[in-house]
Amino acid sequence: MADIVNTSTRSRIMSSIRSADTQPEMALRRLLHAAGLRYGLHRKNLPGKPDIVLTRWKAVVLVHGCFWHRHSGCHWCTTPATNSEFWNAKFAKNVQRDQQCVHELLGLGWRVATVWECALRGEDAPRSADLIQDWLRSDHQQFETGIIRPQCSFSA
Repeated sequence: MADIVNTSTRSRIMSSIRSADTQPEMALRRLLHAAGLRYGLHRKNLPGKPDIVLTRWKAVVLVHGCFWHRHSGCHWCTTPATNSEFWNAKFAKNVQRDQQCVHELLGLGWRVATVWECALRGEDAPRSADLIQDWLRSDHQQFETGIIRPQCSFSA
């Protein structure tokens, strides 16, 4: 199956994709701030420059795009039909880097939450912010939420 846009248009689209201050990240930040939580952003001295850093709880929140970070089973986790070898290699590196960052953060004593983009769309966003607040009050090291996981749970 061929791409639906030409090469120069695809290049322009791909180059406009942001790595920080994305719409899902901004939506979550607004909700957390409205709930009274204060945080830092993209700390360069932490592995992976986490999107949201909550130093009071020694916790970080990683906001992952379902497409780029391969949210397994998610509707938004598609693979382009053209140049699939390139994309599969790129996605595999992204997933490996994500796993390495989480491992390093946990090793440094940080708690890690992963919030998938799909959990921040529409009316699901406030529920995700509530779950993060619940997680912060818990003693669990890791947390993950996305809409394909109807029962979001903490993992020790």
